[in-house]
Amino acid sequence: MASIEVGRVCVKTAGREAGEKCVIVEIIDENFVEVVGASVKNRRCNINHLEPLEETLEVSDDVETIKKDLESL
Repeated sequence: MASIEVGRVCVKTAGREAGEKCVIVEIIDENFVEVVGASVKNRRCNINHLEPLEETLEVSDDVETIKKDLESL
């Protein structure tokens, strides 16, 4: 099982964006993280609604770079 950490690629399992890939960019607390993705808005997300994958990305301050890196996976 992959862990919840900054840079971890995940798939959303709930909500409108279910099935979309995203990257954790910040850990808010034990229940919430901030995620961003190509078709996922930059927002906080309950970790129970994420399925962590094996891949990780280098997280930078530039959201567009993160989105491009995610699409190349």
